[in-house]
Amino acid sequence: MTVQSSQFNGPSAPNESELASIARVLHEHAGIVIAPGKGSMVQSRLAKRLRALGLNDYASYIALVTSEAGLDERRAMISALTTNVTHFFRENHHFETLRKEALPPLIARARAGAKVRIWSAGSSNGQEVFSIAMVLADLASDLASLDIRLLATDIDPHMIARGRDAVYDPATIDTIPQPLRRFLQAEERGWRIAPELRTLVTFRELNLHDSWPMKGRFDVIFCRNVVIYFDPAAQLRLWQRFEAALNPGGWLFVGHSERVPLGAQSALTTAGITTYRLKETGSKSGEAQWH
Repeated sequence: MTVQSSQFNGPSAPNESELASIARVLHEHAGIVIAPGKGSMVQSRLAKRLRALGLNDYASYIALVTSEAGLDERRAMISALTTNVTHFFRENHHFETLRKEALPPLIARARAGAKVRIWSAGSSNGQEVFSIAMVLADLASDLASLDIRLLATDIDPHMIARGRDAVYDPATIDTIPQPLRRFLQAEERGWRIAPELRTLVTFRELNLHDSWPMKGRFDVIFCRNVVIYFDPAAQLRLWQRFEAALNPGGWLFVGHSERVPLGAQSALTTAGITTYRLKETGSKSGEAQWH
């Protein structure tokens, strides 16, 4: 029997009760807050999921994503409701700080035999982490011989797959400084990041609210325009976890609308616009599992 596609056009925007249930699932499993009145946004982002499942009501969808059998769909729902806005060299002042202040001593340390680890948390499709890699490669022509590695994580498996693919639409390279475009290779699908940069980066799916598999600390952490979507308590927990994940003297870069609370309970200090640095105290931890 042929089913008419119009049968699965999907419901209108969720009512307040349905929106609250969806928001509760998203908050519980991803820490993301959906404010009341966002029903139209939820409708537009979940319409494709409901059509794919042949569901015409949110009650059935909510029942699925809250069931033991609904793990995969719950991940798909989180992916659909997660905002992925990124571009190469976004908030360029951070990359200037990297180039002039953060990376030169780290590269010198690597040349002396130490390891350097950099984490892009909430990496989306990889444009942020590859921007970091371009600056690194521009500063260190001997990068391949140094123990410098980059970790890129995101909650969205589709974004992780795109980052691993490392192919970008021609329109996206406009924000890459002209001298750094030598790290791009033209392909039929667009521009691909050069292999010497791709080999530096490990992409992993990670929910920041879950346990982190990395034992080692990082010298630089980028987590920009991610924490802003969490409630205040979840934000504070993540700032504390990021601080604990930094090596002494390590750098933390956050989004333009985000601020890390400083004070007696924090060893972070302001080091620029939405830039923080851990004081040069404490001991470094062991190896990380991801490299």
